[in-house]
Amino acid sequence: MRDDANTMGDYQTRQTYETFSFLPQFSQQDVYAQVEYIIAQGWNPGIEHEHPSNAFNHYWTMWKLPFFGETDASRVWAELEACRRAYPDHNIRLIGYDNYAQTQGMQLVVFRGRG
Repeated sequence: MRDDANTMGDYQTRQTYETFSFLPQFSQQDVYAQVEYIIAQGWNPGIEHEHPSNAFNHYWTMWKLPFFGETDASRVWAELEACRRAYPDHNIRLIGYDNYAQTQGMQLVVFRGRG
């Protein structure tokens, strides 16, 4: 019998922001794969950030405009890293905007802030 409590974390007391919050923390390669998935779907990547103490109080602040028509995952990753350097204490979220459905196709917190 596996003890998943240590590997999965305590989902009942841990702050969760989206579906992927229930999974173990993504590696850099996992996040990069998600960026590639967003681009492959034809969605526009976007980045938002917010301090953990305010994450549930209001809308998150957008880091630049969404990357309309972006086809290079490394550029999106570079912007994620730039946002992390500028706001090391903030949670940083990657979003895939679906133009056709006019919704967010996906979102996940890529970096968790120290707050």
